[in-house]
This record gives sequence, structure tokens and C-alpha cells, in this order.
Amino acid sequence: MNTRKKKKVIVLMVLAALLLSLWAFLPSDSTTQPHVYAIGGFDAVTGLSEEDGYAAYLNRHSTVDRPNETIRIEGENFVETLGDGFEIVNQLEGLDGQAVVTPEEGTISWDVSIEDPGLYNIKIHYFPLEGKSSSIEREFTINGEVPFKGAEILLFDRIWANRYEEIQRDDRDNDLRPRQVEKPEWQIGDFKDRNGYFEESYSFFLDKGIQSLSLTSLREPMAIDYIELYQNKALKSYEELENEYEAKGIKVAQDQYMLIQAEDAISKSSPTLFPVSDRSSPTVIPYDVSKIRINTIGGLNWKLPGQWIEWEIDVEEDGLYQLALKQKQNQLRGVYATRSLMIDGEYPFEEMKRIRFNYERDWKMDVLGGDEQPYLFHLTKGTHRIRMTVSLGDIAPLLQTIESSVLQLNEMYRKVLMITSNTPDPFRDYQLEKRIPNMTEVFAEQAEIIQSVADYLEEATGERSDKVAVLHSMVRQLEEMVKYPETVAKQLKSYKINVGGLGTWILTVREQPLSLDYLIVSSPEQKLPRADATILEVIGHELGAYVSSYTEDYDSIGNTGEKDKAITVWITTGRDQAQVLKSLIDDSFTPETDISVKLRLVPGNILLPATLAGEGPDVAMQLGEDIPVNYAMRDAAADLTKFDDFDEVVTRFRDSGIEPYKYNGGVFALPEQQTFPMLFYRKDILDELELTTPKTWQDIYNMISVLQKHNMEFYLPLETTNANMVPNATFSMLLYQNGGQFYGDNDTKSALDSEISMEAFKKWSQFYTSYKFPLIADFPNRFRTGEMPIGIADYTTYNMLTVMAPEIKGLWEFTLVPGTELADGTVNHEVASHTTAVLMLENSKNKEISWEFMKWWTDKETQVAYGREMEGLMGEAARYPTANIEALEELPWPIEDYKNLESQWKWVRGIPQVPGGYFTGRHLDNAFRKVVNASENPREALSDYILYINDEIEIKRKEFNLPY
Repeated sequence: MNTRKKKKVIVLMVLAALLLSLWAFLPSDSTTQPHVYAIGGFDAVTGLSEEDGYAAYLNRHSTVDRPNETIRIEGENFVETLGDGFEIVNQLEGLDGQAVVTPEEGTISWDVSIEDPGLYNIKIHYFPLEGKSSSIEREFTINGEVPFKGAEILLFDRIWANRYEEIQRDDRDNDLRPRQVEKPEWQIGDFKDRNGYFEESYSFFLDKGIQSLSLTSLREPMAIDYIELYQNKALKSYEELENEYEAKGIKVAQDQYMLIQAEDAISKSSPTLFPVSDRSSPTVIPYDVSKIRINTIGGLNWKLPGQWIEWEIDVEEDGLYQLALKQKQNQLRGVYATRSLMIDGEYPFEEMKRIRFNYERDWKMDVLGGDEQPYLFHLTKGTHRIRMTVSLGDIAPLLQTIESSVLQLNEMYRKVLMITSNTPDPFRDYQLEKRIPNMTEVFAEQAEIIQSVADYLEEATGERSDKVAVLHSMVRQLEEMVKYPETVAKQLKSYKINVGGLGTWILTVREQPLSLDYLIVSSPEQKLPRADATILEVIGHELGAYVSSYTEDYDSIGNTGEKDKAITVWITTGRDQAQVLKSLIDDSFTPETDISVKLRLVPGNILLPATLAGEGPDVAMQLGEDIPVNYAMRDAAADLTKFDDFDEVVTRFRDSGIEPYKYNGGVFALPEQQTFPMLFYRKDILDELELTTPKTWQDIYNMISVLQKHNMEFYLPLETTNANMVPNATFSMLLYQNGGQFYGDNDTKSALDSEISMEAFKKWSQFYTSYKFPLIADFPNRFRTGEMPIGIADYTTYNMLTVMAPEIKGLWEFTLVPGTELADGTVNHEVASHTTAVLMLENSKNKEISWEFMKWWTDKETQVAYGREMEGLMGEAARYPTANIEALEELPWPIEDYKNLESQWKWVRGIPQVPGGYFTGRHLDNAFRKVVNASENPREALSDYILYINDEIEIKRKEFNLPY
């Protein structure tokens, strides 16, 4: 059997296994079939095993027609709106006619008359209005119902480009990363799968008669010109197109050669697709052995399905051209990256929907179609646009197959868990093969399916790598459990880890990174540049890099030119943050104030010795909230209340953000970031368990038994407080909600000896002693898997879940933490917050201009610009938790999530910083460990450690000559 036929057989085996598993697992009644939430939760991705999934939707309508007609619905002809802000405008941004503006919340509906019922594709002509720099999200309904999972969140891109056409340089001749700015224009957006699992646009069934189509805003505003119902055209193969070229007499171009630097892309779908510097090879253009040169684009930033980059070329004569790419795919060993290619908004032919890039360590010159018989593209004289989009291609059905396997393996895990619990007795035979009759059959079937996927990948890539090792591990365990079913209970922990590994494999393989140096559009006879470096070039490159490591200043960021007024600012986080900040300084602060800022990236532990040596900066940024008061005690931090406009500046923040920086009547820092806990919960799982979102702690107690009955858990944060010395968030919550405080007698002693504190400590410890809450848990991962469907965590966990768990998008929310019901019937939802600070040093000789910098940095406009830049640079995981009240509202939060966030922020209180206060969090944790691990009485344990806390506070107050 030849290789091509063998591949087809394997693919057919995979798809057949997928269809069999879908058929076996489709629920007969969606109202009674439980969700699978033991480990994976991947049912939310494609709905492959659910009645409301897209695959099942297509299957239900597989016999209906696809009418060959186009129906256009003008945006301004809507019949109903819910909410404010909808309006009809004329000639918006060059549009010839009217459009309707849809705000970031609300619903708009149109009626459409359908003469020929059937399946239609839908596209929209829209303009991304100014918003919060995030992708536009809409929910689509037909006659008031979401037709299938996937249509509940449709994404529409914004368009981004470099701020300047030319790459800017600093005064040390290093290229500066170009800032990405939005360059909106009218564009066409298809209603399609946001996860990339379905290559074609969604098909929607519309019945005969008047149908109501509605779009509900979930995030960001946009203007709509029209919505169009149409049919996707079948693409021709390259062979068919080649015959057409010959029939029409289209000739091959001669003596044509156009090189387009990839970093000069004219537009992108995301601000994360900025040009980057690559110094891995001396063949990259442009190149410098020691200086930073922005010379490539893509890499790990260009990896998610649907992300696209577009270039513009000017063709001098009509003809057939070849297209070559200098690319590097050195991330996916054992798999391959896939891209689709469009020219002027259309696929040239079928093969361009799936272009495969195999793993290579170094740069490679790829001619599309191959060097021997390259694909030839018909380009007319004039300007053309080439767009490359991340696509899952042939990987998509493999991912869907593994997702289906994860679903069934999760279901089996849940059934076993109900019998054995999550800590099975190793000496007991649970006779699982009898109590779960189909267990071994499921294991055997899934082992065969997973093995077929691994075999396909190994044959397609020609190697066996770490990417398929996870699949082989799962297969080995399943085969062993089929052979020895009595060992299933003993292997439950490793089984769970392996199935979790399959879930991680899906997310890993779904990412398709690819780097580009340049594109070449040329006539076929042209000789292409060499992509790999010679031995001499490599030696010269390495030696030059070694020498430059001693001569280049890598700590200073951006321009370092002198001005009459100058300050030194130290930042302790990362180079990306420093470069964004320096860019903002050069763009706005220095031009507006004529103050030069020398920004240096330093380790966090260098500030204290540098200050003692008199070599410290004027301003230090992104410091822990304990540092300002510690410096103030030693007369090393400047009191900001001495500035005339301090009272005005401080209104930017909530009182809770300022509280940790108050000392002895002064304020010694301004807050940059402020975070606090919120309640995260899985809507789908709580619905299945018939639980409502808890409002009070009593509601929590009531739901614990239901969760534990299903072997699920509630999560409470338990920080390693011995390391960071921060009082526990749960204890702080219980303390503040009942009117307690941390310190008393003018902050000269601990107030934890009060009856309120003792009762709060007892309730906190009882969660772990009486209710057996876990002491250690990876909440984001277990929340994603469904084992912990509800818990309290810092609100920045939202960012992590958005990126790490796209498969449960739309299935979870966050809201106010549970509160304490007071005597008057009201509920107190208070929580403690944590902040980072910007600090002015007392020995600064430029206090006035340092204050100007601090005001600029904490201002709304700067905080918004910084937050958006960081999110554009690093993605949603880097959403900035600013302490500025107005700035947080302008960051790209979905409107409903922001409202919940703002509601909780009003209940936030800061924890005061006092001399010796670092003992509070440390010994609070010690007392807690004594109760949980040594079964000591809570009151006695806390009382013992309060003595240590008070002793340390007294010692520190004596040291700094403070009353005690």
C-alpha cells in the first residue's frame, strides 16, 4: 500500500472512530443527561457529544437544501432594539449610505423573509468603532434562540498596524518595538467558529417565512452596514486552475522579483502581532551582531486559530508568479503548523486553505508547492494584498477526536469516583468491572482511537516526539486497565493525570506558531536567497555576540539623552514592561513636561543597598505594598502629602488603595495596581447540581454537602504567607465582614485578640478541619476541569482562565464574594486588597519633577495606555489590574464582568502597614497550621501567636523611637 493510500486509511479510521464515539455518547434527553465535569469540560469547545453542538446541528439539518440565493439585510432596517445607544448614522467613515451603531451592550433585531428554507452562511459588513481595543463579541440568535453552541460568542476582528511606517531607533542605535495602533476600516466578517475547529463558515438553518435575527453585544461597539445570507462557493483545485491558465493563455511572468519584509506587514488582526527581533541567525534581514534589529514577525505571538497578518505588494506586470517564504517553525516538533493564504480577500485555490509547515530548527526557504513544481499565482498589474491566517487544517479532526475521547474518559472517571471516592482503599477490590459493566469496553475503544491519532501524527511528520508521548502514555494505561481491571482504583490518580494531560495536549497542539523573515513574489526562474548560515557566518555571529555582551548597556531602556531637567526611575518587573513604559514616556511625558527620564531595569532586591549607599533612583516603581512604610520608618521615602495638589491626585484611587501607604500622618507612595478576591463559579455545573450562586457564607455551608456528595470541592485561597507575609484573604474577609480590624490602640498592638477575630479565625480553620477543604490545590486548573466548580480567588485569575481555558468560555462567571448577614438584614461583602506602589525616595534632589512623573504615571490616560499596550503585547493574560478607578473602566473588560468587578471594588478595604506588621501574616499562618495539622484549639493557638506579634511591634516601635 503506498504512503498516500495509507494516510487516507488512517484518517478514515480516526474519523470513523470519532463518529462511532459520538453516536454512542449522544444523550437521549438533554434535560436529564448530566454534564461531564469531572476532569475535562471540553464539551464546551465544539459540542461534539451534545445535542446543542454544531456537529449535531448540522446532522439534524443534513437533508435540507442550500438555496442558491443571496439575501441582504440593511443594518438600518432593524425592527427592535433593547438598551440605549443604538442610532442610525449617514456616511460613516466613508460609507456610501446609512449604518446602525451598536454599543457594547444591548440587543438589535432584524426580520427577514425567507422564501426558500435551508442552510445559509452569514456574513456582516461592519466597522469597529472606538472602544477598549479588544475583539468585538456578539451573541447570535434566530427567533430568540441560540441555534447551537458556538453561536453564543462570535468574534469580529479589529485591524492593527505599526504606529509609524518606519522602525524608530533610540540614541544607542537600537530599534524600538513599534507600537501597535488601531487603523479601523469597513470589513467583511463571517459568522464562524472562534476556536478554528470548523474551517468553513457556520451554516444556519432558516425556515420559510419571517425569521428574526438578533445580535446581542457582549463586548465592544461596532457599526453595521448590512448582514448577508449567502452560500460559500466551492474552490477549484490547483490542477483545475492550472488548466484554466493554459486555456486563457495566461503566461508566466519573466524577470520579476519582489521581496517584502515580513515585519512591514500593513495590517494584523491583533496588537500582539507586532514585529520582533530575532538574533538566532546572521541571515535574518536586517541584521546586526550587537544592536537590536526589528526583523521578523510572528513566532509565539502568531499561534491562535483565526489570527492573520496581511502584506501589500505592487506588481509591475500581469502574469503567473511563485510565492516563497523564509520561515522558521521550531516549536511544534512531532506536529506541524498550518496557515491559509488569501490574495485580495479570496483563496486562490483549494490547496491554499491548508499550507503545512513542518518542524525545522533553523530558518528555511519554502516555495509554496515545492521547488520542483511551485504553485503559480495569477497576479494582475497593480496593488495586491496577501493575508496569511492561522488554521488548524488537518489537525482539527484529530483534536476533535481527542476531545471526544476526553469526554468519555472523564465520564468513566466520574463513575469510578462515585464508587471509590478520590482516595480509594488500595487493599479493597471494588469490582469495578461488574459495577460499571461497560468500563473495559470504553477503555479498549478509546485506546484504539487514541493510538490511531498517534500513528497518524507519526506518519505525517516522520518522527516520534514529545507531542505524541502523552497519547502513548494514555494508551498504555488504558490497555493495562483493560487487561487488569482490578487495578483501576489503584491507578485512579495517574489516570486522572493522564486524562488531564490529554486536555493540555489539545491546548498545546491547537497553538500553531510560525516566524517569518520575508516573503518573495517572483517569476519562477529567479534564484532565491539562502536561508541557512555558513559555518564562517555562524562563528562570526557568536563571537560578535560574545564581545557585545561586555560592551552593550542592556539595563537602560530606550533613549538616554540628557535634558536640563532629568530624573532616574527604576523598574523591577520585566523588559517588556520597561519598554512599554519608556515608549509612553517618550511619546507623552517628556514632550509635555520637557523632563528626561532615565529608566533602568533592576533586580527587586537592589533598591535598599543602593539607597543606603546614596546611589538610589529618584523614583522606584512596581514595589510591594510593605516597602513604602518600611522606608518611611527609616526616613528614606518622601511624604507625598507635602505636595500642594496631593489631595486632588489621591482622588484617583479608592481609600483602600492608599491605606497601606499611610504612616505617622503621611502618605509615602501611590498605588499602581490593586487586586482583591472575587467568587468564581461554573454556571453549567451549578445548574446541573441545581445550586444557586451563593450570596452569604450560610449559602456556602449549605452547598458544601452537595458538592462533596459529587466528589467536588469549594476553593478558598491559602497563600504561602510565611513567604509573602500577607494576612490570608479568607481570614481577612471574615474579619472585616464582622467589623474586626488587624491593629488597635493607634496601631501599637494587634487587635486579633478580640472576640470578633477569634470567631473569624475559628470559622476559617473549620473549613479545613470540619469540612476537609484541601490545603493545596491548583484552582485555575481544577476549576477548568470541573473538580472545583466554585471558589474564591484573586480577580486576576480571570485573565488566566481566559487564556488557559478557552474551552469553558461562556460557562463561568465571577461575582461578589459571599458576605456576612448583619443584624439589620444587610449583607457585608468586604474583602482585603493587595497593591503595588510607586515610591519617591527622600534623598531625591528632584522632588518636584519626580512628583510630576508620579502624577503622570498614575493618571487615567497613562494607566489606560499602559494597560492596553501590555495586553496588546502579551495577550489577555496580561490585563493590567490598575488601581486608578477611572482607568479600570476603560480597559477591555466585557461590560457585565466590569460591573461585577466594580461592585466588589466598593467593598474593598486595605490592610494597614505598621512597624513589625510583617509578623501578622506570618504568625496567623503559623497558628492556622497548628490548628489544622496538630489539632490545637483555635483560640489557644491564635492567642499564643498574638504574643509574638505584639512583641515584634513593640520592638520595632522602640527601634524607631515611636510611642508604644
